[in-house]
Amino acid sequence: MARKIPIALTIAGSDSSGGAGIQADLKTFSALGVYGASVITALTAQNTLGVNAIHDVPDDFIAAQMDAVFSDLKVDAVKIGMLSRPGAIRTVAEGLARHGAGNAGRPVVLDPVMVAASGARLLSDDSLAGLKALLLPVADLLTPNLPEAAALLGTDVARDEDAMHRQGEALMALGARAVLMKGGHGEGPESVDLLVTPAGLTRLASPRHPTHNTHGTGCTLSSAIAAGLAAGLALEAAVARAKAYITEAIAAADALEVGAGHGPVHHFHALWRA
Repeated sequence: MARKIPIALTIAGSDSSGGAGIQADLKTFSALGVYGASVITALTAQNTLGVNAIHDVPDDFIAAQMDAVFSDLKVDAVKIGMLSRPGAIRTVAEGLARHGAGNAGRPVVLDPVMVAASGARLLSDDSLAGLKALLLPVADLLTPNLPEAAALLGTDVARDEDAMHRQGEALMALGARAVLMKGGHGEGPESVDLLVTPAGLTRLASPRHPTHNTHGTGCTLSSAIAAGLAAGLALEAAVARAKAYITEAIAAADALEVGAGHGPVHHFHALWRA
């Protein structure tokens, strides 16, 4: 018998090496039992060593992709990743409003992608203001790492959990309904994320695994949260499940031999068998 499968939409850039961006999002959706659709905002020529070139998708074609997906598929949640230009940000914001996503409509997870794991810059300076003005107010959850949170606020990178908490609250004051402050760039034996919501603070800690195969960690975590929301989980439960998933994907990353640089996390660690 046919059944309604949860559907999540990723709006992001394409990673030609398959470890981050659209490709990581679709792998994550599949691994977590959610059907994935996509709107591609940019094409990147990249591998595990770095980003060699970026080809931006025209704004009208981004809009056409959004209209095609939303007019036919019952999208249950949206994840937004790489948006490198002000025009793309404006187009996505208009498309979300046109199709009732965000602002208590379909939940929106916004991952403010600024720098790739290789160090390549993916967000232009003139796009930062547009991201804050147009997309933060429609985000049900914002998922910055520590440098991204600092850039959005124009402040220093948080060095402890108190500072992470304060920055999370400051980002909510800019319009986001909730903020997941990701502690992967921190130090110590644990990787601590803080979920900051109007109801309070939730601390999520996991062992820090020593590996250089961290390509796509941010994309994977945010899309895992979107998958949970699409499946009907409450925000706290979706974040907790996603945290467990990315922790296991990082721990299993060295089982893959992909590329000579920052290899991908293992999206299918629970499904692939040697």
